[in-house]
Amino acid sequence: MSAVEAADVSLAYRLTRDRAGTMKEFAINFLKRNVKREEFWAVRDVSFSLNPGEVLGVIGPNGAGKSTLMKMVARVLPPTEGRMVVRGVVAPMIELGAGFNQEMSAYDNIVLYGTLLGRTPSHMRDRVDAISEWAELTDFIDVPIRSYSSGMMARLGFAVATDIEPDVLVVDEVLSVGDTAFQEKSKARIQYLIDTGAAVLFVSHDLATVKQMSNRVLWLDHGRMVMVGDPDEVVDAYARPA
Repeated sequence: MSAVEAADVSLAYRLTRDRAGTMKEFAINFLKRNVKREEFWAVRDVSFSLNPGEVLGVIGPNGAGKSTLMKMVARVLPPTEGRMVVRGVVAPMIELGAGFNQEMSAYDNIVLYGTLLGRTPSHMRDRVDAISEWAELTDFIDVPIRSYSSGMMARLGFAVATDIEPDVLVVDEVLSVGDTAFQEKSKARIQYLIDTGAAVLFVSHDLATVKQMSNRVLWLDHGRMVMVGDPDEVVDAYARPA
């Protein structure tokens, strides 16, 4: 049975266009029905399936709809049309650390972030030492993360997000976290999760890594599927000059 099944999924954002300079002017225009609304289709009629232990790479230019597709798989956004079925526990690695509180310590943020990902506070407290050690941040566990660099916060977020064995792993450009040694460490952890049966949806602009890690590749452009299939064939077609 597939871990992820997408059947003609589409997602539209509703955009509001108004030239009001203040909230008061906007409210007046809204009441007078002078505010224009339009739909922007970020993803349109995309279909694919993803099996346990399989990696689907997703490529495309900026604005192609990659991140929106990831958020649908991560259950952050429901599709406007079509059917998205995701089975089991999902570990989303999208905008790592977006749920962090800058004034709290790393210890407290590990508990908070893990709770936001669906784990219990008591479980996260038991895992703090292992998570901070893996992220190489043990010496800074009691420091408010406002003093962390962006790389340190991303490492912490990655360590929390991958501290389980999920059924579905959603990875969005996180393999550039930290230095070269830590990047290799991150890839090894993802490979371990794949080997234990996780289905992986993987977005990256690093085409060599996409070729290396993926079983199949999906090419998106302007929200639509251009091509899906063998990694070498799809990546080479995408990279070929127009």
